[in-house]
Amino acid sequence: MINTETVTHVRHWSDKTFSFRTTRSFPNKFENGEFAMIGVEHEGKKLMRAYSFASANHEDHLEFLSIKIDDGPLTSKLQHIKEGDEILVNSKATGTLVIDYLLPGRNLYLIATGTGLAPFLSIIKDPRTYERFEKVVLTHTVQYEQELAYKDVLETFNEDWNEVTQGKFRYFNTLTQQEWPRQGRITNWIKDGNLFPTTTNQLLDSNHDRFMICGSQGLNTDLIEHFESLGMQEGNTSIPGQFVVEKAFVQR
Repeated sequence: MINTETVTHVRHWSDKTFSFRTTRSFPNKFENGEFAMIGVEHEGKKLMRAYSFASANHEDHLEFLSIKIDDGPLTSKLQHIKEGDEILVNSKATGTLVIDYLLPGRNLYLIATGTGLAPFLSIIKDPRTYERFEKVVLTHTVQYEQELAYKDVLETFNEDWNEVTQGKFRYFNTLTQQEWPRQGRITNWIKDGNLFPTTTNQLLDSNHDRFMICGSQGLNTDLIEHFESLGMQEGNTSIPGQFVVEKAFVQR
């Protein structure tokens, strides 16, 4: 079933990305980290693409983060939406970025590039995330500082969501094309052991560290190969593992 929602807020983060909120008549209590098909009516046709929910399943609105592509069938139109416009949202949600698809662990690392940040914005607002893990680290990698969507929100997230996070949340960003305190590809930071909460800068511990990945094909491939070389198993909807990867957005 496709529902019609009304846009209530739009924020343009950069010339590459924007986010928007809508009303929520969406009937399903989706799992945090999942995505649904959303879109607009255009010339009598429904233009629909997969978008992760940036809002948590307990919130009374829906929120999405989108890239801007001038010649994209949907994004060329979606980037011009304003308050009061209507958005189509399919009531069926799915995806692999669900914490139940991970084995029990101590530390959860959410690895995002670009708009791959979106599903993790819902996961970090889920109380179950902090019941299952002692530390939750969200990393966001982009080319330039202005592309760090939600940076202001994430830097004060523990303060604003303290009852949920219990102070367990950490935000970590890296830039690849601009001088920055944390510069370079996130894969290098992981392989060098610089993300891990140890005093000796040790590499990851597959017994305690869990990963969720949402980014480019290159990021996904590099990290899958790295984790599998360490004997870690990828989780899915049937069998939980030490890491999960959302591949729906890079296979289309």
